[in-house]
Amino acid sequence: MPILVTGAAGFIGSHVCLKLLERGDDVLGVDNVNDYYEPRLKRARLARLAAASRFSFLEIDIAEPMALARALSGQNITKVVHLAAQAGVRYSLENPRAYIRSNISGHLEVLEFCRGCPGFEHLVYASSSSVYGGNQKVPFSESDRVDNPVSLYAATKRSDELMSHTYAHLFGLRQTGLRFFTVYGPWGRPDMAYWIFTKAILEGKPIRVFNNGEMRRDFTYIDDVVEAVIAVVDKPPLTDAPPGRIYNVGNNQPARLGDFIDILERLLGVKANRQSETMQPGDVARTFADMTLLEQDFGFKPRTSLEIGLGKFVNWYQSEWTGGL
Repeated sequence: MPILVTGAAGFIGSHVCLKLLERGDDVLGVDNVNDYYEPRLKRARLARLAAASRFSFLEIDIAEPMALARALSGQNITKVVHLAAQAGVRYSLENPRAYIRSNISGHLEVLEFCRGCPGFEHLVYASSSSVYGGNQKVPFSESDRVDNPVSLYAATKRSDELMSHTYAHLFGLRQTGLRFFTVYGPWGRPDMAYWIFTKAILEGKPIRVFNNGEMRRDFTYIDDVVEAVIAVVDKPPLTDAPPGRIYNVGNNQPARLGDFIDILERLLGVKANRQSETMQPGDVARTFADMTLLEQDFGFKPRTSLEIGLGKFVNWYQSEWTGGL
């Protein structure tokens, strides 16, 4: 029986698929391969997966009512890793309807699909550190209140958590939500700061540095994120009241944005032309993951320092992406 991974052409999704394939699982990936960012990058990720005989792929829109049920009839799916979503805080200011469709309607369709699968075992789904909104207490803990989102993206991710809780309560659907903290690394997303800065610095263009570089982010390397996802997949919640849980997946070491740029400059051997700007709407001053719960339940600890992780991204960007990927 294959493990279903939604968002298989995405950054985290493609890496999770690779890891599942490496350990011998059959993987069925789905994605609509939209043009929010460069589809060529998404196709290249899929090409890496297609080399594995245990991987199959369907290009479908999960937000389309009953699309999953129709496409996957008879597949005997018992585990789902749901990573498909409309990402990006800033884009939610420009195209809010895309977030309602992909993140809320799409999540509902995944829940309904799982509920209809005989013998279903576990749904692991992506949430976000954005749900902590303007919280002042740090580090952010899973027990903190999350009722003050400052972006529509954050509101949709919190909505997903609430819908999942309801399905766990009403139908006993076993689920684990993972609140990802600023994931970065090779094969990443071009709309993220590390990619935008790298491209601009190499091209001699200015970079926009918000909040005078004083923002802090809990940058989490992709390999650490994948390790956490894989650890969780095989261990559904055991409790029946209700069988749902949420974990932070972060690095537990927030970095100042200015220091982050300093590291990129050293790795690239080029000084950045920094343009200081005020905070953007929907942004938060800092993120900081309390990783106690995930370590307690799964023995997970992030291992990749920011300097090493950014070094791996820069090597990939220069050798593969700008090298003609």
